[in-house]
Amino acid sequence: MQITVVALGKIGLPLAVQFASKGHSVVGADVNQQTVDQVNAGVEPFPGEAHLADKLREVVDAGRLTATTDTTAAVAGSDAVVLVVPLFVDDDAKPDFRAMDAATAAVAAGLRPGTLVSYETTLPVGTTRSRFLPVLEGTSGLTVGQDLFVAFSPERVLTGRVFADLRKYPKLVGGVDQASAERAIGFYESVLDFDERPDLARPNGVWDLGSAEASELAKLAETTYRDVNIGLANQFALFAGKHGIDVNAVIDASNSQPYSHIHRPGIAVGGHCIPVYPRLYLWNDPDASIVATARAANAEMPERTVAMLEAELGDLSGRRVAVLGASYRGGVKETAFSGVFATVGALRGRGADVGVHDPMYSDDELTTLGLPVHHLGDPVDAAVVQADHAEYAELTPADLPGVQVLVDGRRITDPARWTAVTRVLIGAPTSRPQ
Repeated sequence: MQITVVALGKIGLPLAVQFASKGHSVVGADVNQQTVDQVNAGVEPFPGEAHLADKLREVVDAGRLTATTDTTAAVAGSDAVVLVVPLFVDDDAKPDFRAMDAATAAVAAGLRPGTLVSYETTLPVGTTRSRFLPVLEGTSGLTVGQDLFVAFSPERVLTGRVFADLRKYPKLVGGVDQASAERAIGFYESVLDFDERPDLARPNGVWDLGSAEASELAKLAETTYRDVNIGLANQFALFAGKHGIDVNAVIDASNSQPYSHIHRPGIAVGGHCIPVYPRLYLWNDPDASIVATARAANAEMPERTVAMLEAELGDLSGRRVAVLGASYRGGVKETAFSGVFATVGALRGRGADVGVHDPMYSDDELTTLGLPVHHLGDPVDAAVVQADHAEYAELTPADLPGVQVLVDGRRITDPARWTAVTRVLIGAPTSRPQ
């Protein structure tokens, strides 16, 4: 097949490489000329994705993957088009469709009869059919189900492990009609491989959910569930901390029963998915009070964590505080909706002198993000662990000279190394020097 992947980001580029690795001819379309140039040179534009560098070089050298900024021209030569264009949400939880609308218009202008168009970007329910399908049909003059096939098939992978996740999880598909569903099923069966999953009720592979709307809702449901679950875990943790109970021990005990799947609490919920997709669901279903409450509870956690520091150290005005970790999660160089911003804001609001350290970011990169820089070895009064980078498991008080209180928002530090310092965890008794 000839395949176009629209948007060569942290999901789109690995998808393009995966499709090409199955022997298909793939063109990656992206609005960023630098990204296009790097891909054509066989150089990964971003670090940290397992196996991407080697796989990219292999398919580029073999001539099976090229990149362009001309989406319409790429689509004109394609049998299938996959869109992984970012969809952003503003502070009022309103989706910003501008990038996706522009990409859809560019795709529509290049469509030829018989093309499959599959949207993988997470969308509010009904978007594929009501917003994008009319543009595809109206611009191209094609008719869905006859010479145009349109489906929604959500990406279900995490950055850093995309290739493994593509094999591990069923590929959900929903067509705007049966012919589109059948075309999408055939496409994904030809570009993906699947691990054996004896734990599933049906064989791992491509699963037809019956409609684009069901497929859209499935992605929103699985990610919104995680946000609600974490919100509940955070509520348990705040209560447990007040009563001298270790909530992790409670969660371990609860989850030993097969119907309990409580997640873990923490200082923040970040990334492109969990903080965003519940808002997309709320856009469809504004009366979903449970979802709204959980989202609010999780958004409050950086403020609550800083309050824990204040309770131990006292007035934070003028105190030097290091925030450890700019990334939204350990081992990933990404700050989308990272808790670092709210944590720094809460500390500054109390008058603290704040600096941020992250082993994955240079000083210039932190500065560009609007974050003040801290270097390990510089004196501080306190520190807050915001991201669970593996390097922080090796930290000792010597790395933070003068530190009196460590608030570990991710439970990554080694308690044996911090016996001489007050160590605060979310949902556990505070450890103080004896």
